[in-house]
Amino acid sequence: MRKWLIAVIGSGHEPDRELLAKARRVGELLAENGYALITGGLGGVMEAASAGVQSKGGLAVGVLPGPHPDQANRYVGIAIATGLGEARNAVIATTADALIAVSGEYGTLSEIALALKLGKPVITLDSKWDQIEGTIRVDSPEEAIAHIQTLFPAPSR
Repeated sequence: MRKWLIAVIGSGHEPDRELLAKARRVGELLAENGYALITGGLGGVMEAASAGVQSKGGLAVGVLPGPHPDQANRYVGIAIATGLGEARNAVIATTADALIAVSGEYGTLSEIALALKLGKPVITLDSKWDQIEGTIRVDSPEEAIAHIQTLFPAPSR
């Protein structure tokens, strides 16, 4: 059975420590429950989630906008350099089994829209996009992962 790939999406420049802590906790919980992470591979929410995954021995995949894999944050285990710029959001939305939006700006909105169009579940945590029809609003990292578990049972380890 393949490993479920869950995206954590959000601002690459998120300055709010509380939101970054939530993104990191989402990453920790993903790894603890046997899920792999996919992000845009850069800073902010993406880096925090990747750090959480790495701290628990999990796998973080970064789909980078630029042509150089060394642009990935230090917690990315597999860096995919696309050279696609913001169009890489389509790769993330298409590849992920589900997405968790932590905060986020317009790039996050594009990923949400693409994922919903593809029929993918989108969970929002402290996001201004949580009123979009089809998204699932949660109040904590634990609630986000509990919802992921109902949709995609983690493989037994």
